[in-house]
Amino acid sequence: MTHPLRLTMPAEWDRQSAIWLSWPHNQETWPDNLEPAQREFLELVRTIATTEPVMVLVDFAESEQAVETMRRWNNVTCVDIPTNDAWARDYAPTFAIDSEGGMVAVDWQYNAWGGKYPPYDLDQQVAKRVAEYLGIDHVSPPFCFEGGAIEVNDHGVLLSTRSCALNPNRNPGMDIEQAESILKKYLGVEVCLWLTGNAIEGDDTDGHIDQIARFVNPTTIVMAADCGTNKIQREGLERNHKDLKEQLKFQGLGHYQVISLPLPSSFTFCGRVIPASYCNFLITNELVIVPQFGVEEDKQALQILSPWFPEREVVGLASKNIAVGLGSFHCLSQQQPEIHENI
Repeated sequence: MTHPLRLTMPAEWDRQSAIWLSWPHNQETWPDNLEPAQREFLELVRTIATTEPVMVLVDFAESEQAVETMRRWNNVTCVDIPTNDAWARDYAPTFAIDSEGGMVAVDWQYNAWGGKYPPYDLDQQVAKRVAEYLGIDHVSPPFCFEGGAIEVNDHGVLLSTRSCALNPNRNPGMDIEQAESILKKYLGVEVCLWLTGNAIEGDDTDGHIDQIARFVNPTTIVMAADCGTNKIQREGLERNHKDLKEQLKFQGLGHYQVISLPLPSSFTFCGRVIPASYCNFLITNELVIVPQFGVEEDKQALQILSPWFPEREVVGLASKNIAVGLGSFHCLSQQQPEIHENI
């Protein structure tokens, strides 16, 4: 299905009506620390809910205790939609607004990051089921993609990575022009900036942009940088930085700023190399929630980000256990924009 009206994806800092999350329950994702990851998740829910509504996808029959706990909290609604895993950014709808002010659920073709983690049948149904729950239109582009691969400002500029969008495990035979055509049609963007991607050690998404580069305002991008001893990671991130600077200049966006946001030093936890990135922050109406990994670089990340969000409180929350699942707060969440009825 296509939508007859022009669609635009709002920037994350535009006014939101809710944040959507999915209850973490997959033992294979957190084989040694599922309960600690759930505790960090609950703290994320509580923090967001202090300032705006939170919608949590959860299988009521399988996670009764979690439902009972969260139902007691103000501003939290549990929605009985089962999932395979918790990464709502990637399979929940990317919300767009049409030219008449209506909200539309954009449902990308989803195959668990190139078929890496079957089964994913329940996650494939989430975007449509959320659209039905909200009573909004649902569209499904002919493109295998994830929400974590998308970053937009409110000036029609999109950031993404070639390593994800053009990967044969998602879109075999597709070229950059075809990918851009789809993104422009369904997200309303005018300029696509493509990074090489796939740089952060331990990443299993083939280089999601929300681990690498994020807009903090219409013309400023923070970008992951490796100041440590990991040569391969450092060189990959430097290549992304060079790609971005060159493309900004080519597109007439030389006035955009690119700010380095250092990664924490490489570490393992629960037997896994953790792809820890402070770029995986979540912007809500009043907060910017930044993952903290229990390392000395945590405080520096908050100090770098705070000046760019003068109207929001920048807060750090523990994410070391969640990150064992190879993602963090942005990966877990999807923002629902506020809509204004035409009068």
